[in-house]
Amino acid sequence: MELSLATRTVAEHTVLEVGGEVDVYTAPRLRERLVELVDGGARKVVVDLGRVDFLDSTGLGVLVGALKRLRAAGGGLDLVCDKEPLLKIFRITALDQVFPIHPSVDAAIAATSDGPEA
Repeated sequence: MELSLATRTVAEHTVLEVGGEVDVYTAPRLRERLVELVDGGARKVVVDLGRVDFLDSTGLGVLVGALKRLRAAGGGLDLVCDKEPLLKIFRITALDQVFPIHPSVDAAIAATSDGPEA
């Protein structure tokens, strides 16, 4: 399945909507887009995984790398995910303790607008 990436701005947040499968074949495109966003000045990034059907360890690695890059730049990365199979992956890998995970883009933006970055 193809990977779709769409970027939009909500308040001071950059929202990256991801769709399809994030795997060893498509993860480089996701990494490239996230690097472009950070290099372009984005500091509050929300990655919306609501339309992702599959996420493997390569995709997880890309997200962790983006989080490190954003934190080094004084920013933060939040995830939007409400699909139980994906949430289970984050729990099993303990990445639910690393990433703030929200049920919706609105919830992610509200959480990061109210206080300090995660």
